[in-house]
This record gives sequence, structure tokens and C-alpha cells, in this order.
Amino acid sequence: MAAKDELGRRGEDTAADYLQRTHGMVVLARNWRCRDGELDIVATDPEHRLVVVEVKTRSGTGYGEPAESITPAKMRRIRGLARAWMSEHHVVWPEIRFDVVAVLMPPDRPATLQHYPAAF
Repeated sequence: MAAKDELGRRGEDTAADYLQRTHGMVVLARNWRCRDGELDIVATDPEHRLVVVEVKTRSGTGYGEPAESITPAKMRRIRGLARAWMSEHHVVWPEIRFDVVAVLMPPDRPATLQHYPAAF
């Protein structure tokens, strides 16, 4: 596995664990793929909302903070992917929330995580 892929996987593992332990979310899917892209985490929260989570992991801030890479085009694509996920699973959710979890994993320091509920 490439170092970038390994970093991303570790970031997603960290994010999923955090969301479950800290916010009581139930993860329904991880790395769900279709021809249009991938959803990192699909979960439900204690209020029974569907929560689609984009996880951005970086080892440093040389190219900016992880969450800064979520562009309006990426937000539109994630919304479309959420519709595709619901269609494939034959579900309708009354409320959907789109979160971002930014994970910074520098090689010489402990990881830090920022959670942005309802980021878009």
C-alpha cells in the first residue's frame, strides 16, 4: 500500500473511532464506491440523522490545512454520491448532514483531529 493510501486509511480509522466513541454514531458504510466516486464514512447519529462524513488526512500543513481541500465542486459531488448511496440501499432519510473530519498526522507528533459538523 502506498504511503499516501496508508495515511488516508489511518486517518479514516481515527475519524470513524472518534465519531463512534465521542458522538455515538453508528457507521453504516466506509469507503463506499460507485462509478462517480467514493464516500469515506456514512453513519447515523443519535438523533437518527444520516451523516455523510468526508475525511481529509494530511501529514503536515505545507499544502494547507486538511479541511481547506474541500471545494464547492467536491461538496456537490459528495451530495450526489449520498443520493446514489441512498438509492442503492433503497432508503430515504428525513434529515441528512454533511460533516468534515480533518486529521493531521505529523510523523513526529501525535495526531490531531477537528470535526466540522454540518460543514456543508
